[in-house]
Amino acid sequence: MNVFDIIGPIMIGPSSSHTAGAVRLGRVAWKLLGERPVKAEIELTGSFAETYRGHGTDKALTAGIMGMDSDDERIRSSPDIARENGLDISFTETSIPGAHPNTARITLCGKSGRRVQVQGASVGGGNILVTGVNGMAVSFTGQYNTILVLHQDKPGAIAAVTQFVASTGVNIGNFRLSRSHRGGEALMTIEVDGGVPDGLMDALCAIEMVQQAIFIRAM
Repeated sequence: MNVFDIIGPIMIGPSSSHTAGAVRLGRVAWKLLGERPVKAEIELTGSFAETYRGHGTDKALTAGIMGMDSDDERIRSSPDIARENGLDISFTETSIPGAHPNTARITLCGKSGRRVQVQGASVGGGNILVTGVNGMAVSFTGQYNTILVLHQDKPGAIAAVTQFVASTGVNIGNFRLSRSHRGGEALMTIEVDGGVPDGLMDALCAIEMVQQAIFIRAM
């Protein structure tokens, strides 16, 4: 446990779970999209669905998908900023079986037509747990520097990526592979100790079979 688990995050209120955590979930989706979103469909379940207007969860998620941090003073006016930027957002109350009470499923579309879906929960104190990316089961918290590598599920892909990461002096602390089906799209979640060198993501993208490499800085 670190000091931020005790005193909570630097944030715009009122609630670390319903605002700070929600901003961070939105930011993960924004990072994965990799471009300015023009449309967002956000499904809420449990406590998020029941209280999102009163606790400002809608504003927090909107801020996050536009790249804002949890301490950004613009969070309260994020819906107006979204409209000014041509971002179409809808919120739907739904039931996601087995999900944490503070769960959101965020589907973003970019101007290029690129689409990404992220499911995750705000688990308290501004902390998050991402459990799904594009329908694939994942598990990362954003508390560690994390590299996400979207690739084709082919022999040699994992070795090529992990060996290259190791060759740069980056230590892999945790690794997980998720895939839609054998031979299809797959996602490596790589939590690392310390920082990563400049240019690493571009270098990973140059590896055959790699479609996208994204760095999510520890939050």
